[in-house]
Amino acid sequence: MKGATPMALQYEHWISPEEYLRIDRASLDVKYEYVDGRMYAMAGGTVEHAQIAMNMIRALADHLQGSECRVFSSDVRVQVASNKYYFPDATISCDPQDMQRGVDIIRSPRLVVEVLSKSTETKDRGEKFRHYKACPSIQEYVLISTQCQEVESFRRQGQIWIYQQFGSGQEVRLSTVDLTILMADVYRLTDIPEQALED
Repeated sequence: MKGATPMALQYEHWISPEEYLRIDRASLDVKYEYVDGRMYAMAGGTVEHAQIAMNMIRALADHLQGSECRVFSSDVRVQVASNKYYFPDATISCDPQDMQRGVDIIRSPRLVVEVLSKSTETKDRGEKFRHYKACPSIQEYVLISTQCQEVESFRRQGQIWIYQQFGSGQEVRLSTVDLTILMADVYRLTDIPEQALED
């Protein structure tokens, strides 16, 4: 995901979901995520981050063409609970209600993709993953590294989550939507190294 930082001081008090939606919809230059009464401003991402997200959206959109499912970019907020709203880098929904004209909230996400950054990786792997796991419609959570060519997938299977890790030169398998994508296509037009560089 892009960086998320605590929002401006005037909004640090508790805010209802309804007030959050009113403020966020009226904001023209900043998007805000919302968790348990607190709003967080979304910071801009890097060129590599944007390119990886675009590569994934393009691959998912091409694969889903003609199906009942659609992929959405980080421009659309996703509700994972009554008091939690996020802007994932890519989201797939197969619910017709999420595709109606004028809808600006995805309420039945099936697959969620987050492109990691150093500033948000801990949150994406921790707090955010817990919230995604608690959302019954989400069947798969995908994390994409910007430090090396690595993709991780967490797929729901009953009461457990199946973990898969894909490295350089491998094919990335997203079982929820029956998609296989080359790692080279995930990182197309980026200079992300194949292996993590030593600090």
